[in-house]
Amino acid sequence: MWWNTVLLSLREIRRNLLRSFLTILGIVIGVSAVVTMVTLGRGATQAVQTQIASMGSNLLMVSPGQRLGPGGGGAGAPSFKESDGEAIASQIGGVARVAPEVRQSVTVVADGRNWQTSVTGSTGDYLAVKGWALTGGRNFEPAELQAGAAVCLVGQTVKRELYGQRNPLGQMLRVKQFSCSIVGVLAGKGQAAMGQDQDDVVIVPLRTGQRRVWGHTRIPNLQVAMKDGADSPSVIAAITQLLRERRQLGPTDDNNFNVLDTKQLADTLSGTTQVLTALLGAVAAVSLLVGGIGIMNIMLVSVTERTREIGVRLAIGALEGEVLGQFLIEAVVLAGLGGLVGIALATVASIGLAQLMQLPYVFQPGINLLAFVFSAGIGVVFGYVPARRAARLDPIEALRHE
Repeated sequence: MWWNTVLLSLREIRRNLLRSFLTILGIVIGVSAVVTMVTLGRGATQAVQTQIASMGSNLLMVSPGQRLGPGGGGAGAPSFKESDGEAIASQIGGVARVAPEVRQSVTVVADGRNWQTSVTGSTGDYLAVKGWALTGGRNFEPAELQAGAAVCLVGQTVKRELYGQRNPLGQMLRVKQFSCSIVGVLAGKGQAAMGQDQDDVVIVPLRTGQRRVWGHTRIPNLQVAMKDGADSPSVIAAITQLLRERRQLGPTDDNNFNVLDTKQLADTLSGTTQVLTALLGAVAAVSLLVGGIGIMNIMLVSVTERTREIGVRLAIGALEGEVLGQFLIEAVVLAGLGGLVGIALATVASIGLAQLMQLPYVFQPGINLLAFVFSAGIGVVFGYVPARRAARLDPIEALRHE
């Protein structure tokens, strides 16, 4: 009986294809907008998490300054010493490795081609701390680090811009006023969470950079890798206490350094992305309300047009519940079709926009199913009034209707 009612509803929809399409247009737009926004938001969240993870796992970033954010830089705060990193590595139990980090934007030259890049000075632990692999060559040797040898590692962007498809291992690269031999090529990492190209880098031993690039021994950043399973709040508290002692801060003095947990940063950015996604999805869902009102209006028109048909059915013994069910199912079928078309459009739009925005496409069956169920529910809610009106028609008056 219900299946026959569904077939009857599909027949009525097919008899007025243009009107049916215009009726479900609001549902199609609403469902496609909601699903697309949520899918892209999930892709953006995953991209942020991946980019943060590419900075290194279990990573703490220690930098000078009284606070994070605008106005909280380290301009008036003393930099770190190499011994600060050594003390953290040896005295804090939850720390696996510590790598100092000094950066400067420098023009590098090779084979008559030049490129503006970031030169980073650090120790042999830097690659392990940052989770960086090598596609060729080797890491710095202890003797090279101790002597400040003229050796370097290059990222994929520098390799591409200066050497093209050639193998740069063993080639000479001029960095500022000195030339270094390339002993390793870094694996690609892509963009960081703030959009920087992590592959646009040249890494030199810390002492090499201090002597030949920036001309000082100040260390503006310490990269701290925690051990697996370490409790980050406890490790951060221990590092804070140790640095306060080493920087001779009194009990009432504010910290003149920051310890940032990249996992907390990832959680904060992901939470912000999810809130924005929910907000955009809620705004897009207004289209579903508009679509539901459209279905109710068209169904009321349909009841008026089919008054004599309803009168005949009631006159030959049809029950009010059967007439109610017929028009209610017709509204649900209309809304359900709109939901299916909207999901199909959203899938195509999400894949296209994800590629355009360079985000991962994350298929979420849950949001697609929820969108379809919600669209069908709109058919029930907004189709009930027209269906109830049809079921309550007086058969005699309906048969007299012109």
